[in-house]
Parts: sequence; structure tokens; C-alpha cells
Amino acid sequence: MKKYSTKQFLRIVGIGRTTLLRWLRAGKVPEPPRTAWGGLNARVFTDRDVERVRRYKERFYGKGRGPKKERVARAA
Repeated sequence: MKKYSTKQFLRIVGIGRTTLLRWLRAGKVPEPPRTAWGGLNARVFTDRDVERVRRYKERFYGKGRGPKKERVARAA
């Protein structure tokens, strides 16, 4: 299974760093394992993580910014 850095992962999935961190902190997507990498404790993403986040993004977010309109309307 291929491994990706956070920067590579963000480019592949098409989201920003802030969005990823918000989703991880909220528990909306699972936290990937971490590894010591050049003195840093970095997240290491796999193809499985890519698919999970893509599915979450497609399900809850439209092509534009923010949540899909029908999700917001139902919540109100």
C-alpha cells in the first residue's frame, strides 16, 4: 500500500490543511498513524485514507465551498 505525506494527501484529495485538521479533530475522518520522520512526528496516509476522505467529502460537501445545500436545509 502506498504511503503519502500530508502535503501529498491534501493535493490528491483536493482539500486544504485547515479543513483536514478540522475534520480530524471533530472525528469526522479517522486519524492516520504517525511516524517519526526527520525529527518530526508526522501523519502517514495510505490509499485507504485517501478513499475514506474522498467518500466523506463527496457525501457531505459539494463542488463549491462548504456543506451541500440540502444538508444545511435539513439541519435547520
